[in-house]
Amino acid sequence: MNKRHMLLLLMVGFVTITFGQGKKKITIEEIYRGAFRTSSMEVLRSMENGAQYTLLDYDRSNSATRIDKYDYKTLEKVETIVSSSESDHVPGFSSYTFSKDEKKVLLATELESIYRHSTLGIYYVYDIGSKTIVKVSNSKIQEPLLSPDGTKVAYVMANNIYIFDITGGTTKQITQDGVINKVINGVTDWVYEEEFAFVRAFAWNSNGTKIAFLRFDETDVPEFSMDVYGQDLYQRQYVFKYPKAGENNALVSLHMFDVKSGNTSKVNLDDPYYIPRIKWMNNANRLSVMTLNRHQDHLKLYAVNAKDNSVDVLLEEKDKAYVDINDNLTFMADDSFIWTSERDGYNHLYLYASDGKPMNQITKGDWEVTDYYGYDQNEDKIYYQSTENGSINRGVYSIESNGKKKKALAVETGTNAASFSADFSYFINTYSSATTPYRFTLHKALTGEKLKDIKDNEALVEKLKGYDASPKEFSTLTVNGNDLNMYMIKPSHFDASKKYPLLLFQYSGPGSQSVANRWGSANDYWHQMLASEGYVIACVDGRGTGFKGRDFKKITQKELGKYEVEDQIAAAKQLSALPYIDEGRTGIWGWSYGGFMSTNCILKGNDVFETAIAVAPVTSWRFYDTIYTERYMQTPQENSSGYDDNSPFNYPELLKGNYLLVHGSGDDNVHVQNTMRMVEALVQANKQFDWAIYPDKNHGIYGGYTRIHLFTKMTNFIKENL
Repeated sequence: MNKRHMLLLLMVGFVTITFGQGKKKITIEEIYRGAFRTSSMEVLRSMENGAQYTLLDYDRSNSATRIDKYDYKTLEKVETIVSSSESDHVPGFSSYTFSKDEKKVLLATELESIYRHSTLGIYYVYDIGSKTIVKVSNSKIQEPLLSPDGTKVAYVMANNIYIFDITGGTTKQITQDGVINKVINGVTDWVYEEEFAFVRAFAWNSNGTKIAFLRFDETDVPEFSMDVYGQDLYQRQYVFKYPKAGENNALVSLHMFDVKSGNTSKVNLDDPYYIPRIKWMNNANRLSVMTLNRHQDHLKLYAVNAKDNSVDVLLEEKDKAYVDINDNLTFMADDSFIWTSERDGYNHLYLYASDGKPMNQITKGDWEVTDYYGYDQNEDKIYYQSTENGSINRGVYSIESNGKKKKALAVETGTNAASFSADFSYFINTYSSATTPYRFTLHKALTGEKLKDIKDNEALVEKLKGYDASPKEFSTLTVNGNDLNMYMIKPSHFDASKKYPLLLFQYSGPGSQSVANRWGSANDYWHQMLASEGYVIACVDGRGTGFKGRDFKKITQKELGKYEVEDQIAAAKQLSALPYIDEGRTGIWGWSYGGFMSTNCILKGNDVFETAIAVAPVTSWRFYDTIYTERYMQTPQENSSGYDDNSPFNYPELLKGNYLLVHGSGDDNVHVQNTMRMVEALVQANKQFDWAIYPDKNHGIYGGYTRIHLFTKMTNFIKENL
């Protein structure tokens, strides 16, 4: 067995936390009851004057929510814009949106989740000047949006679009054909919401005279049903449209509503397969529209003239694998625009004229732009986040539109993320690392100079000093000819002369990143708990993961589960050969794509892994949705071997070790069908295993004591079998 090909472990400097000095062990109850929750700046929004910002604050003394206004320069609170109170007839709210002139604010109350991003709620418009409040609708609605002049609210209810006139208190229905599980107007269907990550599929133009919207005809999309057990005598079925790989998608079309005339017209885009984004330009008569073919390897960006619905192609993007969809498209005052592309092998910023003529590539290098913050027209400064200081780190930078005069603004080793004032005078930087919880600081945008500290999590730092915890040690591991990012967590009482069981954690999905120098999540605390019990935890980002260039990310095209599994097996072999690892006690676990991976690993790597846990796993990509699956695999009809060669229920006979399989019966994303097929395959192969189904729980498997129960089960399984 090859023992090394591994660089020396480089320990992250412990600048804020002294690990391993505490006496208390972290418990599952503490983790999932929020004992280690971080403090943050909730619903931060910059005011249009660029001098002030607002936050959503919660007053525990009287259980009131408030929108408080603060001054950037002094960080002092200026005023409370609105507070929930019985005397003012303002209900408790959980989110807010200002009108363009900031004279009104839309308040969200009584929100209930539909799917991952979508919600239903009761909404109110609060007039800041008159301190009056108006309810938009007595029924729960979706995605309300104030008109630019603040006089109207457009929203969706029961798959139709409505406009509420705030002054007159009247409501007008502008689409009539919306029917559940058949036709949707103004919001996306399930698969668009999940995979293109947006819900509101309508938008006001800049002067409020037009509304562009998408219409989804789901008539021919197959239905999926889930039993909902609840508390009643009989279970009920929840039925929704879910296009699995190779099946029919909704027919999507673009429409234009004229507010004055009340007329709606269809825009001819030559029957696009997907319309993943629409966005108005500054010119009130120009709408941008992105379209994709089914393979998602050919994107077109259109300009639509709202006067006559004529269409021009601004640009096209093609890729041998797929083209990513994001929200980085930004229009300048003259409707020239900034765009991101991987065309040179890394994700970078490009500048285009308003007619789509390419002007120049703004950023260059063997690193990735990971976020785009905006453009300051007055200073000719583009602000962005990137991996220039290492693929596991994030820094904030500025650069001119010609690609010159780049400046590092916030690049402390770790993860930096910026929120800029509306006029780009200031930015609030959110910093964290594997050893430092979130810290918020105020900076000058032009220079990056830190002006003031705003908020930190020193109380959590002090609290954690009383617990048995260990640092993440970052390194790289050379596997299959690639230097892969890795972290390792050793027991605080680590003794190199002893041998420890190894548990690998991974996700491994296309473009993902699990090895990152940022503050940890609940899973990280669980890993710390296991380390305190004598386990070594490791995580390796293999081929197919993100932020190391196009070729590294897209090598898994048409073969999901092949190269990623090979890398995890090879990594486990190398790590198991370390003198302090017990080679006969190697485990792996993951959730969702990670569950797909851990299942494949204990089967195809049955000579390496003794134990695996799979939570909510895909067991065949034939069962998953069109947009995600076909982006990477094309259709099953075109690529049957790619689907089946790495579907674990096709080779259950390979199971030798200890396997725990967990799923929620109400998972609308990765259906419990995946687990049921895996269970049946293992039963018919006469393989013993453990499994658990959580009734009515979705892909996150949470609610009440659910997470505590789940992670207790997982902990016991690991202690008994690894």
